[in-house]
Amino acid sequence: MSEYLRILAKRAKKWAHLMKSGRPLVKGRRLKRYIRKGIPNEYRPAVWLQVSGANDKKSELEADLYIKLLAGKHDTTMMETIRTDLPRTFPDNIFFSAAGEYQERLYRVLIAYGHHNKTVGYCQGLNYIVGLLLLVTKSEETSFWLLKMLVEKILPDYYSPTMDGLVTDIEVITELVSTRYPDVSAHLNTLGLPWPVVITKWLICLFCEVLPTETVLRVWDCLFNEGSKILFRVTLTVIGSHRDELMACDQFGDLAECLKIIVKDAVSVNCHTFIEVKYINETEHLF
Repeated sequence: MSEYLRILAKRAKKWAHLMKSGRPLVKGRRLKRYIRKGIPNEYRPAVWLQVSGANDKKSELEADLYIKLLAGKHDTTMMETIRTDLPRTFPDNIFFSAAGEYQERLYRVLIAYGHHNKTVGYCQGLNYIVGLLLLVTKSEETSFWLLKMLVEKILPDYYSPTMDGLVTDIEVITELVSTRYPDVSAHLNTLGLPWPVVITKWLICLFCEVLPTETVLRVWDCLFNEGSKILFRVTLTVIGSHRDELMACDQFGDLAECLKIIVKDAVSVNCHTFIEVKYINETEHLF
């Protein structure tokens, strides 16, 4: 942490200069480089809104759309389903550990979006995504617009009833793993653990219930700016960084336990190295 604090301090100075210049953020190599090296927490909401296109979308639609959705009539079944999932969302987090302000904020964002996009409605997994968005942005409305961009633009059909987008990306990742790490792919198939079983949770919650939180935020910095290919790179990074551990498992139970451990080990915790070195240098050429 002491090493990472120095990195954060250095990045904070550069971002402060960039944000105080008053110039709009222009997508390009320079901004991509800045984002990949990490966005300071105080600038994340503004940067995410800008690079994801949420600000532009908000200008196209009604500015008070979120408020109007909350004031509208709500589906009883959807309300009950969301209420059921609230206590399951980050139960070990101090902000969500008991019924309170953050659970109510989470409920309002989910119910508003569920009625805004009736094709998606409410899908399990969105509660974790919105929960983390709220912790970062501290704003229900900002979280609503960022959720809209994730579900409708960045990850289309991930959360639709058929989940066609998610199924397609799982197939792509399965093929990528088979091509890049054929020994690991064959080994998991031999032990009877299909890749969809491993990958689905990683993708559906965008790693926020899988990787350490700071690493997830660094992943999301890139996701909002560069799109879904980031999820492919992160998946390949996790698998490639733990190739030996996965190959050493000779039973299904050992493999399942290994997959739980590797996403919380030193490689994943060291988020700066994870993003800047392994994820960029080792997978850049694939996408």
